Amino acid sequence: MMTAIIHITLAGYLASTVGYWIALPVKRILVAKISTWILGCSFFFHSLTLIIPHLHGGQNPLISISGALSLFSWIISGAFILFQTRTKTRILGVILSPLILLVFFAASYQLTGDRLLPPHLQGPLVTIHVILSVAGEALFALVALAGILYLLQDHFIKKRRFHAMSRLLPPLEDLDRINRFGLLIGFPLLTGGLLAGSVWAQSVFDHLWLWDPKLIWAFAFWLGYAFILHQRMAIGWQGHRAALLSLVFCLVFLFSLAAIILIFPSHHMFSR
Repeated sequence: MMTAIIHITLAGYLASTVGYWIALPVKRILVAKISTWILGCSFFFHSLTLIIPHLHGGQNPLISISGALSLFSWIISGAFILFQTRTKTRILGVILSPLILLVFFAASYQLTGDRLLPPHLQGPLVTIHVILSVAGEALFALVALAGILYLLQDHFIKKRRFHAMSRLLPPLEDLDRINRFGLLIGFPLLTGGLLAGSVWAQSVFDHLWLWDPKLIWAFAFWLGYAFILHQRMAIGWQGHRAALLSLVFCLVFLFSLAAIILIFPSHHMFSR
């Protein structure tokens, strides 16, 4: 059954991706709306892939690379659907839907097998740590992707190039709203994830802080996150500055994370 649900989810994400990309050249909002409904249905089946394994004793789909990737794409999908109720950013699906599809496709290879975890990874603190940390990172990725569209639209407006592409892009105010709410919600989630991880480390390793490459990266990510949020809320940065800073920050930390995973050993390499 799990395999069938995964295939349905992948098919739905693929259909929504195709729909968003068709809506772009034909300029039909109806096609984009249908794609959003398909994305919503896929999100439902995706949710089942995260819930069903918990019904089997000793399994936790999140404590693995594939599980974290699945959760990452699930959060982006859900957040994007939620933003549709408050902003006119449906065209953002042109970027987000392929990303969701690719990340979930990468995760799907390892989602069907049984995963019996060692005792120190079966506690609730580990699950809380993973959920909150990945949620914060996913929301910041959404903020960065929205920043791409903001920079494009801002460029078109400043150059007075009002053509088909600029008319399809969301209003700058709505894209800036995603930046603001993504930061406001994502930062406390990431903070909670780091705190839960520290408490878990204390109970397992008798240390609140481990000089682990991934942990150092996560703390640096948190500091950068805090800096951008501070500049936005206290200094008043918004619009172009906030979008550009969020995008550059996300790219830098994405490449640094890839280097850390490939080069350094880490306590976070629980299973693949």
